[in-house]
Amino acid sequence: MTVEKDREIKKEITRLTNLYKDVDRVKRLTAKNLIEEAAFMKSTLKELKFLIDEKGPIDEMPQGDYSILREHPALKSYNTMVQRYSGIIKQLMDLLPKDQQKEIDDGFEDFLNDK
Repeated sequence: MTVEKDREIKKEITRLTNLYKDVDRVKRLTAKNLIEEAAFMKSTLKELKFLIDEKGPIDEMPQGDYSILREHPALKSYNTMVQRYSGIIKQLMDLLPKDQQKEIDDGFEDFLNDK
């Protein structure tokens, strides 16, 4: 893991953990692992998104005397991970009191729009 990615993950862990400082202990402990996974996934999604932007969504794969076009492996990973990331964020939001859920910006929209 690069120093930059590690720093980005720690920053996201801190940001998300602060949202749960007033939540009861059991929910905070449940949220801890989800927060760590979400932070890692957000950083990895950013890397995959950069790779897809750089290489494109289609990859040419050599097959002996010819080649075929296929979905870029990074795009496949991105699509799978973004669904799982969304699920983790939903689980985290469900641990918050209902009134706090409406106030939270999880940064997901900014992430998707970030280029």
